Amino acid sequence: MRLPRTPSQTVGPFFSLGLSWLTRAEVAPRGVAGQAVRIEGRVLDGDGLPVPDALLEVWQADAGGKYAHPEDTQDKTVDLRFLGFGRVPTDAEGRFAFTTVKPGPVPGPGDDKQAPHLVVSVFARGLLRRLVTRLYFPDEPANARDFVLGLVEPGRRGTLIATSKGPGVLEWNVVLQGQDETAFFEA
Repeated sequence: MRLPRTPSQTVGPFFSLGLSWLTRAEVAPRGVAGQAVRIEGRVLDGDGLPVPDALLEVWQADAGGKYAHPEDTQDKTVDLRFLGFGRVPTDAEGRFAFTTVKPGPVPGPGDDKQAPHLVVSVFARGLLRRLVTRLYFPDEPANARDFVLGLVEPGRRGTLIATSKGPGVLEWNVVLQGQDETAFFEA
């Protein structure tokens, strides 16, 4: 007897079929306080080829360093228009883009503050579990003392830091494996 595979036993292009109605490319809508930024990039495999059916989820604090989440108990006012969450698919060339604001520093270990960053989860065919990484901002002095960024080998930290493409536009690519692999964290 032969049983057919179920979706939990196969990895396929289900993201565009099942999650497209949940796409949200505006993490911070127009008019939210803070420095507006558009982030563009690509998801690439180990051979540098585009991954056309990946999905990125983005979580972040607002410009004041407050998460739009009930577990953030900081004594800060939350901007009710700030969503703090986005979900974007890649296109046929592995490209993605979303708009947001540069987040403020959030609490870290001890009394330290973390550098402004976005938490990014990557879903793609061939991955049985999501990959978790961070996106940091270029020319940010706080990067030098960020606890999490400090856990990454110095030669790989650059995979987490976006590059400027001009005023208000950053580029950041996700490489799933190989020599230029993005640094990922256990989730």
